This record gives sequence, C-alpha cells and structure tokens, in this order.
Amino acid sequence: MGKYVEDAKELLRYVGGKENIAAVSHCMTRMRFVLNDPKKADIAKIEAMKVVKGSFTQTGQFQVIIGNTVADFYNDFIAVSGIEGVSKDAVKSAAKQNQNVLQRMITALAEIFAPLIPAIITGGLILGFRNCIDSMYLFENGTKTLCDISQFWAGIDSFLWLIGEAVFHMLPVGICWSVTKKMGTTQMLGIVLGLTLVSGQLLNAYAVAGTAAADIPAWNFGYFQVNMIGYQAQVLPAILAAFTLVYLERFFRKITPQVVSMIVVPFCSLVLAVIAAHFVLGPIGWKIGSAISSVVYAGITGPFKVLFGAVFGFVYAPLVITGLHHMSNAIDLQLIADYGGTMLWPMIALSNIAQGSAVLGMIALQRKNAEAQEVNVPACVSCYLGVTEPAIFGVNLKHVFPFVCGMIGSACAAVVCVAMGTTANAIGVGGLPGILSIRPASMIGFALCMAVAIAVPFVLTVISGRKRLQADQTHETADLTEIAAGAGASAAAGVTATVMRNKEAQKAVSGTLTAYLSGKVIPLKEVGDGVFSEGIMGDGLAIIPENETLYAPADAEVTVMMPDSRHACGLKLNNGMEILLHIGIDTVDMKGDGFEYLISEGQKVSVGTPLIRFDRAKIKAAGHPDTTVCIITEPGVAGNIRFVTDIKGEAKKTVIATFES
Repeated sequence: MGKYVEDAKELLRYVGGKENIAAVSHCMTRMRFVLNDPKKADIAKIEAMKVVKGSFTQTGQFQVIIGNTVADFYNDFIAVSGIEGVSKDAVKSAAKQNQNVLQRMITALAEIFAPLIPAIITGGLILGFRNCIDSMYLFENGTKTLCDISQFWAGIDSFLWLIGEAVFHMLPVGICWSVTKKMGTTQMLGIVLGLTLVSGQLLNAYAVAGTAAADIPAWNFGYFQVNMIGYQAQVLPAILAAFTLVYLERFFRKITPQVVSMIVVPFCSLVLAVIAAHFVLGPIGWKIGSAISSVVYAGITGPFKVLFGAVFGFVYAPLVITGLHHMSNAIDLQLIADYGGTMLWPMIALSNIAQGSAVLGMIALQRKNAEAQEVNVPACVSCYLGVTEPAIFGVNLKHVFPFVCGMIGSACAAVVCVAMGTTANAIGVGGLPGILSIRPASMIGFALCMAVAIAVPFVLTVISGRKRLQADQTHETADLTEIAAGAGASAAAGVTATVMRNKEAQKAVSGTLTAYLSGKVIPLKEVGDGVFSEGIMGDGLAIIPENETLYAPADAEVTVMMPDSRHACGLKLNNGMEILLHIGIDTVDMKGDGFEYLISEGQKVSVGTPLIRFDRAKIKAAGHPDTTVCIITEPGVAGNIRFVTDIKGEAKKTVIATFES
C-alpha cells in the first residue's frame, strides 16, 4: 500500500468520484483533471487537505497542486480509483468538453494566429517605416518626402516592400500552414493550398475593385466559368479552405488502403480543397469577412463612433483576461485588407498603454516598497512594450483599483482616437512603439491619445490608491526594515524567506545554495507562472540561463525524477530541506525532447554535480521560456532562509541563498 492511498481516496471523493473524471494526468507538481461536471468538485475540502498546496482551473483542466511528490501520489490515485491515466495532450483534448463553442473557437483562433504574430508585427513596423520615408512631406517647404530627394532611401523603400508584401499579401499561405500544423495534418499541403490562393496567375485581390467585370480573367469549363481572383491578405477564405483541407485529408486517410495512401490521400485532399476554395469557400469567406469588417468600420466611423470607442476601450482589458481578445487579430487583418488600414488596433495599443500607466501609478504609490517595485517596474516596462500579462495579472488585478483606472483611461483615450480617425497601416507592437505602425497623417493624433492613456490612469491610480495603500505601505516598510536587521518576527518564530539587499543584512549561516546555472538571478515573482510566482509550491528564486547544464546547488540526495519529461528533479539535503529544480515553464509539454538526465534517483550528489543537460534552442522553438526555478518545497530544520537576487550568477560558484540549521 502506497504512502498516499488514504489521501488519494479522499481526493477522489472530493472531485466527485470516479464517474466525474473524464481524464487525469500529472506534471512535475500538479494533478491535472478533466471533470465531467466541474461543479461537483468540492474545492474548499480539496484545498483543506494536508497534502494539497492549492488548486485552480485553466483551459478546462482542474489542477491540484501536490508538490514534487506528485508522481507517487498519482500512482496511488490511479491504483485506488481504477482509472487509467492518459498523456497531458490527451488531457488537453478531453478538456475541450468543459469549453463552450465560443471558447473552443477563440482557442482555435488564438492557436492559429499565435505563430503568425511575429511576422505580422514585423510587417507592420516595416510599413510604418516606409510611410515615414515615402509619405511624410517634410522637405522643400513640405512638398517632398525623403524618398523624393534621395535615391538611396527610395531604394530602401522599394526593397522593404519585398518583406511587407510577403507578410500581408501572402498571409493566406501562413494561415493555411498554421491550421494544418495545429490540426496535425500535412503542413506542406497547407502551404501549397495557401499558394494557390495568392498565385500570380490570379487577379490580385487589391485590383478587383478597379477592374471591369468583363475584364476579370476566368477559368472556362464550357458549361460554367469561375473567376480567377486571388485572396491576398484575406483571412476567412484562407481559414475555411485550410479546415476543408484538414478534414478532407483525415477522411481520405480513413478510407484509403495504406499501400496507396501516399498517392491517393494528398492528391484527392489537395485537389478537392483547391476546387472548394476557389469555387465556393473563397467567395463566401470574402463576403462574410467583408460584412464583419463593414460592421466594425461602421461602428468606428459612424455617428455613434465615440460611444463605440468608449465601450471598446473600456472592455478590452477584461477581454484579455477571458481570451476573447484573440478575435481582434482576424478583424484587424480583414480591415486592413478591405480598407487599407485598421482603426481598431490603435485602441488596442492604447488599452495596453493605459494598463501600463496604472502600474506606473502603483510605482509612484509604492516607491518606498522595494519588494513591490521588483514586480511593478518590470511589469510597467513590459506593458509599455506591448506585453500586458505581468501588469494585469501581477499588479493591477491584485489590487483591483489600478485595473479599473486603466480601463477608464483606455476608454478616454479610445474616444479621442476614434474622434480623430486615427488609423494604423497594420498590427504593430501593442504599446508605445505602436506609433511606428500608425499612418503618418495620424501620428500626431495618436501621440495625443497616448498622452491621455498615460495621464488619466496614472492620476486616477495615484488619487484612488493613496489612502488604500498608505497603511499597508507603512506596515510593509516596517517589516522590510526588521527583516534587513535580521530581527523580523517571523524569523524569531521559525522560517523567514526574504531577499538579501546588502552585505550588512547577511548573518552567520550554516548552509548555502550555490547557483545551479549561469545567468541572471531573479525573484520568483518575475517568473510569470501562476503557481511558482505566487509561492504556492514554496519560496525560492529563478535563473535565466546562459548555459545548458543544470548543477546541484548543494550536497544532497536525488529524490524525485520525471522519466518521461526529464525537465525537473527534486533534491533532499541532510537538514531535511527539499528543493525542486524545474527547467523552463510548461516544458513538460516537450515530453523529454531536448532534456537528458545525468543522475539517477537515490544518487548522492555534491555541490556542482551535473544533474540535467538541456537544449535551450529546442525550448525556445517549442515556445516556452527557459527560466529555471529553484523552489524550497520543504525547509526541514533550516531557518532564516535568505535569497540573493538581481545579480549575475555563475554556476557552481555564486551563493544565491543562505540558511541556518
């Protein structure tokens, strides 16, 4: 009988019993459930269990945090429940049953556009730069552009269009590839399908409006004709065509004998998909996309445009939380295709700036709180550069009122934005650099909107937060002073985890942890993972690695390993302290690709012993951060644990933590 049998029985009962579990798996620290009826789970009782460190629901999965002994717990749970465990991918697939149709559509749309965003942003910046040199009349009394007076810049302008055209005109190729990649079918067929939508044999989509009906080329089949029209920059026709290809390929795989599948499946799938795309789906998708963009365009430019802007500006940040904001990418691209620019995206950039400005207000309010600033400052900078999650989830939602202040500021800026008809050439960086993607004629207006998005949230946050935070800030400052002096109340009681900020704060210690990687050592709150960053698993720190070998930070015994994923391990020191070393975030998805264990379970290791070799390039290619965390999941008899962060660590040499035993 396993150690966790009774706990497993208890958890099984609290999640609603065997009949309520559609699928179950685990990663390095968490049990991952897909429940048939999530409401049957008694979260209060689950979190009250001694073995459970917390729980949360994400993308249809109910995740219960156990810790670095989750593998043993999982084995006992499978044994007592009689349920066969499945892979993490299978759990993700099963989790779709807990998502409604809209959530599934949004998730699919997000996954399709995610790999395309870097190219789209690059194209937007290029178009913005080209507009600065070929459309801004700044020379010879405002009559000529830089390209007019310089052959060099005219050549640069012409050359850059090579990239701009590839990004936007050929967008259907990327969409078709991304759909086939997501759906697990042949990606090359998706690329070929996309190419048939933008072929040079077809009349360019941008030339259709200016071409007489009689002059539009057509395929003549005798009994009927089909117009030879391209779908440059069109989103919906490409998505519809790609999904048609996917389901055709799946169908022919099922019915075709294996011996001839290499010939029959790709031929039939591609030919029929191209026929459907040009004969039916393309024209239908074009009309639907145009209808959607027309409605949005009417809202932004019509008599109620100010109201439209106010509502959109106010609700966009909450849409980010729900994930519904991913729809905006498709709408923006359709607006660009139909009207040569988008007035929606500037408001999105302003919303991001507004949330960053709310954090700027928190920086001013908490200027004496060094611990809070470790989160505030990076969150503000990243938000101004277009990455809003650290600001929204790490700061604004935590205090609530900054989030609301940001929403109000966003609404005010959006009103000014639509009133001035601010238009972007393309999707750009959703923050301060976004001005580079704005049309030259709208740049001054957008700069004014940015000023509103900066000033209003900042002022509102400072005014509303002054009284709210004053008492807490005074208390936190006092606590930090006590901790720095080594006389904090929690230290006297038992275990204290804080950051050493100067040499005077360092006391005589009986143990140390050395850097397990070379790289920048950062506080746990900057990791950006809900479980690790919030300290649910325990206190610790993280290192952004510069090398590719993980080393033991102390003399210890290897107690936990993940044979399937090989991305983490657990160590136990002689004083009972247990440490979890976890390479990257969500790298369990990689199923061990790029990771190699250099140790075995039960092995005794000393400081600097190589533990895991990993491939940073593969982690990056898989879309995961390689930030590696060190969590003290159990302090043992160690006390007064202090972490050293915001330094450059050298593996096997730099001290990153001290403790007393």
